[in-house]
Amino acid sequence: MNDITIATHNGNFHADDVFSIAALKTIFPSFKLIRTRDLDLIRKADIVIDVGDEYEPDAGRFDHHQRGGAGERENGIPYSSFGLIWQKYGLEICQGNQEVANAVDAGLVSTIDAIDCGHVKGVSQGISLSQTISMFNPTWQEESNFDSCFNEAVDFASRVLTRFIASANGGISAKDIVAKAIENAQDPRVIVLEKYTPWKRTVHALSEKALFMVFPSQSGQWRIQTVPIELGSFEDRKPLPKQWAGLSDDALQEVTGIDDAMFCHNGLFIAGAESFESVMKMASIALKE
Repeated sequence: MNDITIATHNGNFHADDVFSIAALKTIFPSFKLIRTRDLDLIRKADIVIDVGDEYEPDAGRFDHHQRGGAGERENGIPYSSFGLIWQKYGLEICQGNQEVANAVDAGLVSTIDAIDCGHVKGVSQGISLSQTISMFNPTWQEESNFDSCFNEAVDFASRVLTRFIASANGGISAKDIVAKAIENAQDPRVIVLEKYTPWKRTVHALSEKALFMVFPSQSGQWRIQTVPIELGSFEDRKPLPKQWAGLSDDALQEVTGIDDAMFCHNGLFIAGAESFESVMKMASIALKE
């Protein structure tokens, strides 16, 4: 079905209509895009996004501006056009993985929906992705064409969406690996990963005892990292020894007695050594402090 027509509104664009088109580009290899508010053209389109005052997914209508809106999530966040598109196509975009589709909705789609609908309670402050998309609109000092700027924003959004899906998939795939490492740990306070894997969410969900994570770096050396007291916190369940702070090479080797110790961050949350055996010695010393 490569000859479909997709319509959205012209003029200023926002993250919801931009990401909706980016999402549909992963479903339909090619389509004709019309940016208009001409009701005749809108009625003739196969899929209509963010315009038309109608939400009928089976008929390809995905607007949320009509009286009463187009529904909301259980957490109260209303659906914008992106959320409506994601409800219908998200699972397919994520190749049938419902867990990944849910993660993308929770981390990306629902935030864009919340900002677009003015439901900003609990949304992080600072420059948002929605604001970034809005900055693709031409300013009053520029003579740029809105449609060409929209296309640039869609290209950007497509890349973001692709990476968001990959990140969500990676995080979900990591759960089993980290859970197995927790289960197999000789000391429940020190969890060893054979390969670096995103671990924080799983560790906080499954282990109250874990204090340090041990894993190889991309360059082949080994690292020991502290477990924060909660996700996003800069406070650790147990920091590395104070006397290691900011030391490296000879200075750290002298303090630790480990001849291939490499560094310890001044914040006492990560340190490294050349070998696995040495970084495990660092863990043993840290546990006794």
